[in-house]
Amino acid sequence: MTQLNLNNLNQLGPGVAVPEYDPRTLRTGIVHFGVGGFHRSHEAMYLDRVLNAGDHTEWAICGVGVLPGDAKMRDVLAAQDHLYTLVTKSPAGDVDTRVIGSIHDFLFAPDDPEKVIEKLADPATRIVSLTVTEGGYSLNNATGEFDPTGVDIAHDLQAGAVPRTVFGLITEGLRRRHERGIPPFTVMSCDNIQGNGHVTQKVLSAFARLKNADLGDWIARDVAFPNSMVDRITPMTTDRDRKELSAQSGIEDGWPVVGESFTQWVLEDHFTLGRPPLETVGVQVVHDVEPYELMKLRLLNAAHQAMGYLGLLAGYTYAHEVCRQPMFVDFLLGYMAREGAPTLKPVPGMDLNAYQHQLIERFASTAIQDTLARLIFDGSERIPKFLLPVVRDQLVGSGEISHAALVVASWAAYLEAVEAGGPVPPLQDQRGPALLEAVRREATQPGAFLQLRELFGDLGDDARFKAAYLAARESLRELGPIGAIEALLQASRPDDMSPSPAGHRS
Repeated sequence: MTQLNLNNLNQLGPGVAVPEYDPRTLRTGIVHFGVGGFHRSHEAMYLDRVLNAGDHTEWAICGVGVLPGDAKMRDVLAAQDHLYTLVTKSPAGDVDTRVIGSIHDFLFAPDDPEKVIEKLADPATRIVSLTVTEGGYSLNNATGEFDPTGVDIAHDLQAGAVPRTVFGLITEGLRRRHERGIPPFTVMSCDNIQGNGHVTQKVLSAFARLKNADLGDWIARDVAFPNSMVDRITPMTTDRDRKELSAQSGIEDGWPVVGESFTQWVLEDHFTLGRPPLETVGVQVVHDVEPYELMKLRLLNAAHQAMGYLGLLAGYTYAHEVCRQPMFVDFLLGYMAREGAPTLKPVPGMDLNAYQHQLIERFASTAIQDTLARLIFDGSERIPKFLLPVVRDQLVGSGEISHAALVVASWAAYLEAVEAGGPVPPLQDQRGPALLEAVRREATQPGAFLQLRELFGDLGDDARFKAAYLAARESLRELGPIGAIEALLQASRPDDMSPSPAGHRS
């Protein structure tokens, strides 16, 4: 077996693609917060393509970790000269194995916050990108405003505090650039949030204003925050993945990444200090990202939530198991066609009918062992961003909401199963105690779950949504997840069950 590092690149087998550039010659142009599996299967992969094309060595990535768990990534990457292996698998079983070298440095902020801040203040840093998850933006889901009450955020807002958070570090880096007369870098969110650039601008400038009003205004006015849509299913790396890579390619990699072959990145062309030529390596660089991001969030991401809770309650473990059941497929396609798609704007160059069926093919791939437990991680951040906007739009237009209501009801049923010690994965959610308390109240106050204002806002007061939720809860109790889906499908007209590209609302 060959340990992955720079000295051993020429010893890897012919079936493994390696960088066509010398990673030792790279310079940081992008600082990235949140070096997890998705970043390494997506943005870092696209940058590897740019670097392979030649003459762009100034666009390498310096990763930054801020959470205690990021120390492991620091250690693994350091031991491998910051190289890692990306294995992609198609639904047909085709496998591509390549070594990625675009991350040429990694800083663990708790080790040396000052070093991170100076890297941000360095004129060579032109883009700061983020994959910090939907919950990493200190956003109140009901109001859409910045929430300064988190412990670490509150710490960073104190005068003279050494920053602990992503926002604290970025704000201090921008403050020093402003003080030194250095133009601001672009802040590029790659997280699954509608209008992720606009959201990042709002919360970062709000944070900065609480430190210094003029600084916050400068950030809001002069820093570019492009919107983006990102897509590649990337499960968490397992020991099985490491062993499979070792057995098939002879590579010893402490943290490889396995993802699907499909990938998409739609990016708004809005940058303060230039950008890599991403359009030459498959990125769709456009003027308006919103139609694409709504398509992805309300179809793919919302469908993940739909299959996650109902699938777990039905006893499944993996996404492909759910999507090989015709009844579940009909339910997911029914949600997409009857509830998700009608809320979308026209998407340039996209056939929404074909896209919906392609999603099912991707979900059903046995090559990607994507767990349902991964899909429901931090559900209190995901459902308000992916599914509830669909409900709101459908209520305004008197559209159907029965599929979405069953998903929300299955979320509550999952929480009840957790509380009862049932055979479901443990709850992993930053709002876990509040969620469990709300479903406990359901026993005597039907609909109490919908009164979590931070999540549902005024939706819990909507009579039609509450009625649909309570009916779905009762159906789950009486019939179980399979029976509840069957009952919903039977109540739908058969000729309406196939997704249709018609009926877009702008």
